[in-house]
Amino acid sequence: MTKRRGTASLPHWTVSPLYAILDCDTVAARGWASADVCRAWLNAGVRLIQLRAKSARFGAFLDVAGEVATLCREAGATLYINDRADIAVLCGADGVHVGQDDLAVTDVHRDHTGLLVGLSTHSDAQVAAAVRQPISYLAIGPVFGTESKDTGYSPVGLVQVEHAAVVAHAAGLPLVAIGGITFERAPAVWAAGADAVAVISDLLPSDAAGLETRARSWLRIGPGRL
Repeated sequence: MTKRRGTASLPHWTVSPLYAILDCDTVAARGWASADVCRAWLNAGVRLIQLRAKSARFGAFLDVAGEVATLCREAGATLYINDRADIAVLCGADGVHVGQDDLAVTDVHRDHTGLLVGLSTHSDAQVAAAVRQPISYLAIGPVFGTESKDTGYSPVGLVQVEHAAVVAHAAGLPLVAIGGITFERAPAVWAAGADAVAVISDLLPSDAAGLETRARSWLRIGPGRL
């Protein structure tokens, strides 16, 4: 594998190599409140979170986003909202994460000045196109098979992470890897060149009482042991 390029060479990427994705549907299915999960993660030291609520209506999503955004601001954490630039602006989040079939990056910047934008990619062609756009980070995936989200794309594997890292870093962009990344698989993904790993299910223990402990365990294995 190629040698991992450290985040020190990417000055605007100043947060944890753990990118925690707070999926409201997944959390609700366990009977937990999204704000409580966010609070536990922040207490553990997580400083990069994406909030996702695919099935929520606008008002309900905005209410949760407002709570989470307040918690993140108080903790000095960076918050991205999945897909919804309007929600990101209204709740005061730092940015929005979009996919290949969502709102175009240029449209986000035109309509919502000041938002950071992360972009999902799934192939060499998409990576090459992405780095020519005004984004704050590039995401690649799914690295492995996952049940958390049906992307419509097959797993890309670690070799694709390596290729995407070379292109992203040459453009001065950090790379986030997502999709089926577990505690055991994460070190190999960082080694392949990812600056951060996005994690959903593997950050959620069987009992809510273990949320902080699980998050701390993830932070301990990250590059630099943050």
